[in-house]
Amino acid sequence: MREYLFMALISAAVTYLLVPLVRRFAIRIGAMPEVRARDVHTTPTPRLGGLAMYGGLVAGLLVASRLTHTGEALAESDGNAVTALIVAGGLITLTGFLDDWWGMDAFIKLGGQIAAAGVLVFFDLRLLYIPLPQDWGGSTSLDYTLSTVITIMVVVVTINAVNFVDGLDGLAAGIVCIAGMATWAYSIFLADNISGGRITTTAAIAAILIGTCLGFLPHNFHPAKIFMGDTGAMLIGLVLASSIVTVTPLDPAIIEGMNKVPVLLPLLLPAAVLVLPLVDLITAVVRRTSHGLSPFAPDRGHLHHRLMDIGHSHRRSVLIMYAWAFLFAFGIVGMSTIGVPVLLFPVVIVLALAVLVLMALPRWRGRGGTHASRGRKQPDDDGPPTGPMPPILPETEVRRRVPPADGPTHERASAEGNPVIPAFPSRS
Repeated sequence: MREYLFMALISAAVTYLLVPLVRRFAIRIGAMPEVRARDVHTTPTPRLGGLAMYGGLVAGLLVASRLTHTGEALAESDGNAVTALIVAGGLITLTGFLDDWWGMDAFIKLGGQIAAAGVLVFFDLRLLYIPLPQDWGGSTSLDYTLSTVITIMVVVVTINAVNFVDGLDGLAAGIVCIAGMATWAYSIFLADNISGGRITTTAAIAAILIGTCLGFLPHNFHPAKIFMGDTGAMLIGLVLASSIVTVTPLDPAIIEGMNKVPVLLPLLLPAAVLVLPLVDLITAVVRRTSHGLSPFAPDRGHLHHRLMDIGHSHRRSVLIMYAWAFLFAFGIVGMSTIGVPVLLFPVVIVLALAVLVLMALPRWRGRGGTHASRGRKQPDDDGPPTGPMPPILPETEVRRRVPPADGPTHERASAEGNPVIPAFPSRS
């Protein structure tokens, strides 16, 4: 457990320290686009925060490979997880960097995502079987071709789901962090029941992902000083997908004696930890195609937009989505520790409905809702608008811009003899 904490802290520290440098770099090269109609921030904000996240990821992976127990577990796993994530992460980071800086066609970006997923498969980070209970026919092994196709599909869908939900300050990083925590908890539980140990490749990847997200959040929570952009959203989506792909045990017969929910957890867990991004992704595709638009056409109909439209502030919208993600992710993982887990499904549904009620509260409250303030716009109570703070001017620059003291000013003549209007005319 101490090794997990150590690698998470290393990833968090490196990411946190790299963000200011990346922010300056993004401003210098102009990776700070103008505010669009569908954006919720009000001032241009630098992107490319994913470059710092990639640095934290690489640092965490290299440290993990040198630790006593984690390094041994990574070396004994079928796939070379460290090399695979560094190479695939570098490829997806480069794709996101070019998209954030210059812009990129959606299909070219999709090609980069498929290529990064292909790198994971090349290094044997792929799904080996579909877990099913014995009375459902038992677990089904996958041949290499089918395993490759399904793994690439899982990775690409996860990348785009995370990318779709990245619309508010701190939203994507927080949701992926919660998903990483749930994946880590499940992998620890599974390893403890199978072998009595707690060191697994999945848990190591999830711990590094958690640290990377936590290191970025202080700079990205509202009001954000930097956005992760597609560079970061696609990167953490890739890492999350790799942890989901590696979460299943090598021998599916080991967990057949457990109740049905733990057997199905390798299938349920991705849906649970990604419930919000997946719902957002599916509804966006349906919404856009029903209007005759491309599934990749941007709009302002995402879940976080709807939360703000019904009266929630920026931070409250993010926290509600955090709560929803936590509820589903840890609700499913918690079922694996209960003897009769089917009874927990109604509880999870009731809690989910409670969150939905919380989301609708601004419509019913006398103050703070859109219906209660028809004639005036409620200010955001979360501080200044999203965007970089104005630069601090040097003392000499401040003195140069300060107007002279009150008193008569004398007109000066130019070289041609024409009078020059004084910059600071005297006050009457």
